[in-house]
Amino acid sequence: MIEIQDIEREAYRSLNRILPRVEAMLKAEIKKDRLGWKQFSSRLQRNFSLLFMLYADVYSDRYDFFFHLEDLIVSIARLWLSRPQDLRELDSARESNPRWFESNQMLGAVCYVDLFADNLEGIRSRIPYFKKLGITYLHLMPLFKAPEGENDGGYAVSSYRELNPALGSMQELSLLASDFRKAGISLVLDLVFNHTSDEHLWAERAKAGDEEYMNFYRIFPSRELPDRYEQNLREIFPDEHPGAFTFFPRLFNGRGGWVWTTFHSYQWDLNYSNPAVFNRMSEEMLYLANQGVEVIRLDAVAFIWKQMGTSGENLPEAHRLIRAFNAVARITAPALLFKSEAIVHPDEVVKYIHPSECQLSYNPLLMALLWNSLATREVRLLSQALNTRFKLHPDTAWVNYVRCHDDIGWTFSDEDAVILGFNGHDHRSFLNEFYRGRFPGSFARGLPFQENPRTGDCGLAAPAPPLLGLKKPCARKVLMKWNLPSGAFCSSTELS
Repeated sequence: MIEIQDIEREAYRSLNRILPRVEAMLKAEIKKDRLGWKQFSSRLQRNFSLLFMLYADVYSDRYDFFFHLEDLIVSIARLWLSRPQDLRELDSARESNPRWFESNQMLGAVCYVDLFADNLEGIRSRIPYFKKLGITYLHLMPLFKAPEGENDGGYAVSSYRELNPALGSMQELSLLASDFRKAGISLVLDLVFNHTSDEHLWAERAKAGDEEYMNFYRIFPSRELPDRYEQNLREIFPDEHPGAFTFFPRLFNGRGGWVWTTFHSYQWDLNYSNPAVFNRMSEEMLYLANQGVEVIRLDAVAFIWKQMGTSGENLPEAHRLIRAFNAVARITAPALLFKSEAIVHPDEVVKYIHPSECQLSYNPLLMALLWNSLATREVRLLSQALNTRFKLHPDTAWVNYVRCHDDIGWTFSDEDAVILGFNGHDHRSFLNEFYRGRFPGSFARGLPFQENPRTGDCGLAAPAPPLLGLKKPCARKVLMKWNLPSGAFCSSTELS
């Protein structure tokens, strides 16, 4: 077993070899910003051993390991040198107050730009309204360029550097982020980093047969390997396509091939066993940070690493990759925070929450158990979870919420159910029936989401009003709102 001190020694030996080459490549940029380069070099020295260890854990068996490591350092250095001065000042402020997001004044909200305010200019015009509500953290749902028609609500991203033109431009987003900061509001966006749309430039080049970009995804010429993988994978959206792979006839010079598509067929899973993918996604992440994004929601964190013979979810390499992304952010954009989105077993959810991984996390268990308590008129399961499952590192926080855009997955622990004397599977079936309005005495009008006819499993799709039995919306435009660290819940509507 390699000792920690040996890893640190090797890390800094490597950095001392790489850094002069990086300085030579960036000579002109460094000459224009010597103070900025000094700041970057200092943070790189402080954080490089951790980044090196994580990067090596995943990629050290590759013959081109040091080529990709150097490529990463060049990329993040360039992005630091282009980071605006006001964001560099924010970096310093956040480094001196790393628990800034744990203030009892933190109040978060989320909305779709088009549904709430038509476009980014409409969002900007509502800053006084947000301040009146006390909002300090605003999550704008996916607004990047995406395919027309089916695009999973914007979660099939065709470009991380272009917005849906109906909503605005990247320049408008940057100006909005600046106005938010002046108003004491942190901008939150999604980084959909498990997959891209099949219209992303990388995917288009893969379709054209470019081997470099075919290796950005997991693409197979036959069913041999997909069949072996699927022996251990669960179906996420069985209504849309069975299994985890989709056939595309254009691949392999028209002979066709199978692409790993965990979610929808137009969402191609990225291949993080290729370090070039990690490097390019680090660039996309830092580009968004340089526009003023202060928190990124890491979408589908559980699925980013694939391995034969496993479920392909919550694998150790997924945690290492997220921590490596975090290390990149500590070097190049220290003000940036990560929020995890992992709708999995409670024991797995908490594994993503750490100062070195995701400082924030949705609390899907609390959300589900609030609705469970409303259906059962009991709080036993909620109390059990509150007593045993919600303790976190003091430098992290839950994002507690009543509803969000995703379906409800009843992710409570079967072990907790057994302790309280009932069967977890049967209770989930009851909850689905209750919130679909099919159980005697139910007031709810929810809908099943991706029901699996073989297993009977499904999610529950509905915002809060129909789950509460409200027959007509009381407002046209809804702003979902939550409190970050304190666990208080509320919702707000803007009346038409």
